[in-house]
Amino acid sequence: MRRGSYIGCNNKMNLLNVAFTKPTMSDSLPYIHLDNISVILPIYNARGRALKAELLWRTVGGNLDSSTDPHIVIVRALDGITINLEHGDRMALIGRNGSGKTTLLRVFAGIYPPTGGAISIHGRVSALTDMSMGMDMEATGYENIFLRGVVMGLSAAQAESLIPDIEQFTELGEYLCLPVRTYSTGMMLRLAFAISTAVQPEILLLDEMVGAGDSAFVAKARDRIEGLIHKSSIMVLASHADQLVTRLCTRAIWMDSGRVRAFGPVEQVLADYHTEVGS
Repeated sequence: MRRGSYIGCNNKMNLLNVAFTKPTMSDSLPYIHLDNISVILPIYNARGRALKAELLWRTVGGNLDSSTDPHIVIVRALDGITINLEHGDRMALIGRNGSGKTTLLRVFAGIYPPTGGAISIHGRVSALTDMSMGMDMEATGYENIFLRGVVMGLSAAQAESLIPDIEQFTELGEYLCLPVRTYSTGMMLRLAFAISTAVQPEILLLDEMVGAGDSAFVAKARDRIEGLIHKSSIMVLASHADQLVTRLCTRAIWMDSGRVRAFGPVEQVLADYHTEVGS
């Protein structure tokens, strides 16, 4: 579909008149360096603290700290994490629910800034974790494709060039002319996934594998992810599926209460983890 055809939808902005600056990157290989980072999350208006604390621990992971304010619960989601990932690394994050795996992925993705320590990440990052984050519910599907492309560091022309592939992959047709608030959950998933995977990342972050949607979409999505994994410089996968982890990853980090419990070859870390948890 050419520019004129989708600009003709009932859009709220004329993409032709929007100017963006594309960020520049050096030619050095991608890397992720974390030095003693911590993430502390204050949760405000937390009444019924015993129940709230348990729910927060299960949801966010890490440890709960005391607060002088009875209406605030402090969650130490990550504590003293030091990790260096380089080109070629295929890293698994394993651990119980609430151990800090997703929080660590969100740090890698830039969603959660560390509250302590130092972090340095180089390379184009694609996070298949919170794929709908940043979607403008009032904008059309086409507008979201364009805007998310620019946010990912593409020029306006490059963002526009994503449209034919995303049209074909999502099979949403004329729905792409409508505000995404009118989409069903499945339609939103198709669009968010297609946008998030339209550009080959240098650093790929995965929280489990895509398993929602109809069987045809799931098969197509998994094929697409396999291609991204093969071509990415660094891949980090948080998963409970041992078979998947051993097939795709070479090293693993065992997360436990927001801390790194073990770090090494994937088979060894998995064996230590299952010995500890008794499974």
